[in-house]
Amino acid sequence: MDSSETATPATAELPIVTRDQTSCLGCSAGTPTTGATAESEGSLIGLLLAEQQQLTAVERFSRHHDASDRPTQERWYADLLPASPPAEGQQYAFEVDLDCCSGCKACVTACHSLNGLDEQETWRSVGLLTGGTSQNPVMQHVTTACHHCLEPACMIACPVDAYEKHPDTGIVKHLDDQCFGCQYCTLACPYDVPQYHSGKGIVRKCDMCSDRLAEGEAPACVQSCPHKAISIRVVDVEQVREDSEADHFLPGAPEPHITQPTTTYRTARVFPRNMLPADWYSVSPQHPHWPLIVMLVLTQLSVGAFCVGLVFERTLSDTLIAAMRPIHATAALLFGLLALAASTFHLGRPQYAFRAMIGLRHSWLSREILAFSLFAGLAGLYTLACNLPGIPPDVTAALGGSVAVSGAAGLFCSIMIYVFTRREYWSLSATSGRFVLTAGVLGVATTWLTLAVAAGVGDQANVAELFQAGRQWLGTALITLAGCKLIFEASLLRHLTDRRTTPLKRSALLMTGPLSNIALARFACGLLGGIALPLLLLSPETARQSLTLQTSLIALLFAATLAGELLERYLFFAAVASARMPGGPRP
Repeated sequence: MDSSETATPATAELPIVTRDQTSCLGCSAGTPTTGATAESEGSLIGLLLAEQQQLTAVERFSRHHDASDRPTQERWYADLLPASPPAEGQQYAFEVDLDCCSGCKACVTACHSLNGLDEQETWRSVGLLTGGTSQNPVMQHVTTACHHCLEPACMIACPVDAYEKHPDTGIVKHLDDQCFGCQYCTLACPYDVPQYHSGKGIVRKCDMCSDRLAEGEAPACVQSCPHKAISIRVVDVEQVREDSEADHFLPGAPEPHITQPTTTYRTARVFPRNMLPADWYSVSPQHPHWPLIVMLVLTQLSVGAFCVGLVFERTLSDTLIAAMRPIHATAALLFGLLALAASTFHLGRPQYAFRAMIGLRHSWLSREILAFSLFAGLAGLYTLACNLPGIPPDVTAALGGSVAVSGAAGLFCSIMIYVFTRREYWSLSATSGRFVLTAGVLGVATTWLTLAVAAGVGDQANVAELFQAGRQWLGTALITLAGCKLIFEASLLRHLTDRRTTPLKRSALLMTGPLSNIALARFACGLLGGIALPLLLLSPETARQSLTLQTSLIALLFAATLAGELLERYLFFAAVASARMPGGPRP
């Protein structure tokens, strides 16, 4: 059938079949068929065959679309795409003309529809910058998505290599099948680009509609913008690096030297000096990540308990060491194993946890998992050696030292996971201070508790000596460490007097505002378990009390310090604040 035939509409004039002509279809088989009736029947069959050859509107459109070499709507966005693909040393990038952006959010809707996102899921957002004076106010809408950075923090941080940067186009794509939902990339990206999907258990993000772009068709956001504010351009990698040195990206946005974003925002206007995101002065708590809270606190407790135990044993006789060491090592190991089990609850797809070592070359999370896996294995061997008779002391001592070293390595990796995010609240000094002091406080409290348990279940002749040996040393150490940690945490509040709204001031405002009840509870538990109860146990009057009363006070001390550190770690996640891309006004 030629093109003229395919264009014939389905409503073209056709022979009309009358009631008399069709009545023969109901005749019985034994009735003779007249010549006229046979002719009518033949016309009906011809009619039906002819009708089958007609194309519907959808079929005609599909055939017309397939016959075209270029996208149908190309004429509307041809000037928004580069004339040629990137050459060596170049890559694709978004370019946003701020003078054309009206904040209509058509780009958000188009991205949402094309990618089949859920109701609350967005890969592109529209923020607002405000500034100027009351007589001459300035307002600027800003559309943002993934910046396909030269040094993508999401890709570097990912422990399972679920991100790849295309060598030719520079587009950073997320590999959904590879992801196991650890959500570390959501913390590492300074622009909050990766979005965690709890239903699927993975992270997803913008890929610049790379499938469309490969066919010469513009991404959904580019096609949908009624003002042509978004376009795809080819940028020189070296030029992006040079531009990142100047830290000039968008007012209030994260500094570009961190990941070297490739998106270009251009405008013919000069923004006033006070141009800031509309939500610049708003503060809101962040997601606390409870599985990470439990994992971090308990791993630090376990490492601290092993290290404090090794140091404390130097003050004891061999008899007292033999009475305490098996119980202490077992308790420290159980807390460590509980921490590793809790960490799996943070994974969206825990069945793929075995992939965690893939990113060992570049991801601190992979290194942390390896270090703590080694720590757990060595701690198990050490605990076994402590509980089995006949193990040479040198072997036990060597195992104890290896446990301490591997635990310290795991603790260092935990610190670097958060330092890598470049958030001021999670700086190297701040995170190191928190994590190391937590290990010390909980290590002393755990050692004191296991000492009391060992004294209760051991030889009664050793009870008084065990309590006397640990009371002064452990009590003094706990008061010192807990006092230092509380002072360290309270020092954040000095930023309330800062004139500028810095990230640390936002964290302090959260501690005294939305998170004030959590902060008060944390300091109350810290003072009770780390200062008040140790002072009470150090008093001569308490030393003369029964073993049951003293053990109960030590158990309460342990519970209070553990609760206080869990609340501190909640604030560690919930009170963190950092620069972000422009958002909208918040209540």
